Amino acid sequence: MEIVSRTENKLLNRVEIEFRWSHKGKETPSKKEVMDLVKTLEPGSNPDLIVVKNCKTRYGQALTTGNAFIYETDGAMKVEPDYIYERHKGFRSGAPAEETTEGDE
Repeated sequence: MEIVSRTENKLLNRVEIEFRWSHKGKETPSKKEVMDLVKTLEPGSNPDLIVVKNCKTRYGQALTTGNAFIYETDGAMKVEPDYIYERHKGFRSGAPAEETTEGDE
């Protein structure tokens, strides 16, 4: 993964990373894989405070680009819309494991 730009946004208490990931010969990375890699790029970051947005893979190219926001506090993350919380809920450390149910009882 290559960092295209890294900006510290003091007003919103977050680090904004624009990234480019060349995954030639591999499948498109999942959002979880992207979040794990962003965590390694920014040492000391809390995985619960990472938001990945605008993750796009070009058709016919093994290139994924996107933005990652790493917040300093949970309170600073309140600027994100509710649907972003829902979208990232499964990646949080306190998230329950997905349960599968078969039919109605």
